[in-house]
Amino acid sequence: MSQKVLLTSKEIHIILHRLACQLLENHLDFSNTVLIGIQPRGIFLAERLAKILKEEYKVKDIDLGFLDITFYRDDFRRGEKTLEANTTKIDFLVDDKNVVFVDDVLYTGRSIRAALTAIQSFGRPSDIELLTLIDRRFSRHLPIQPNYRGRQVDAINEEKVKVMWEENDGKDIVYLVNK
Repeated sequence: MSQKVLLTSKEIHIILHRLACQLLENHLDFSNTVLIGIQPRGIFLAERLAKILKEEYKVKDIDLGFLDITFYRDDFRRGEKTLEANTTKIDFLVDDKNVVFVDDVLYTGRSIRAALTAIQSFGRPSDIELLTLIDRRFSRHLPIQPNYRGRQVDAINEEKVKVMWEENDGKDIVYLVNK
């Protein structure tokens, strides 16, 4: 198994600031916009973006939530190992809000399809957008595209994109892993 560095810590830092600026351009003060990190790995990206928007761009109030999609996945009972649910934390209304789903890697699109179904339990958003750090553009099973993307990667199916976050893994780095 070999791995190649796709993004260094410095490159991730630059991309996060670019994504934060793009969000700011489209949503201004975030009074009608919420960020929702998709469990498990999208929450690190969502938290980091919210922190950048608050601390560096002085956005006062950002509603930040975490959405568990485990039981909404169409492959929930297909694997041999039992999937464990994560925590959903959405303590605000999404009715008539602009929802920005945040996930680390967009691969087949099935996680986002599950998130679209799951969010309906919390109300009816007026608009839903997708922000992803890595877009594996040639691997899509569903017609889902990100509105905001950090980096586009042309990875074949045997390759895996591994995103590591300092908060969880001890460092910020993205690898392309060859099985």
